[in-house]
Amino acid sequence: MIIKILQELFTRDLLKLKVEINLYQNEENLWLVAPGIANSGGNLCLHLLGNLNAYIGAEIGKTGYIRDRPLEFSQKNTPKEELIARIEATIPIVNDALESLIEFDLEQEYPLLVFAERRTYAFFLTHLATHLAYHIGQINYHRRLLE
Repeated sequence: MIIKILQELFTRDLLKLKVEINLYQNEENLWLVAPGIANSGGNLCLHLLGNLNAYIGAEIGKTGYIRDRPLEFSQKNTPKEELIARIEATIPIVNDALESLIEFDLEQEYPLLVFAERRTYAFFLTHLATHLAYHIGQINYHRRLLE
C-alpha cells in the first residue's frame, strides 16, 4: 500500500514540477538568481531530476543513470522543452523502480549511506518525496518573485 502511495505522490509532484516550469513566461528567468536566493528554478529542477534518477532510478531501478551533482547547479540555459521532457521521462523511471519493490523491502536498509547513519527504504523514499515537494515550493516562489 505504501508503495502505491509513494508512486502517486511522486507522480503528482513531478507533474506539479512540470506545471511550475511551464509557468515561467520568460524562459531566461528560469536561470536567474535573485539577490538572497542561492539557486535558480532551472537548477533546482535539474537537481530534483538528478536526485530521483540517481536514488530511485539507478539504485532501485538499475537504470544505469550516473549522476553529476555539481552540474545540476552549474548548468545553465537548458531549454524549457528539454526540462519538461526530462521531467516526463523521470515519471515512469520512478514508478517502474518503485513497482519493483515489495512492502517487505521498505523496512530493509537502503544500500547507500546518504545521511550520517543508515536508513530504511521507507525513511529514504519519504525523504525524497518531501525533498521534491520542498524544492517545488522554492521554484514556485522563485518564479513568482521574478515574474
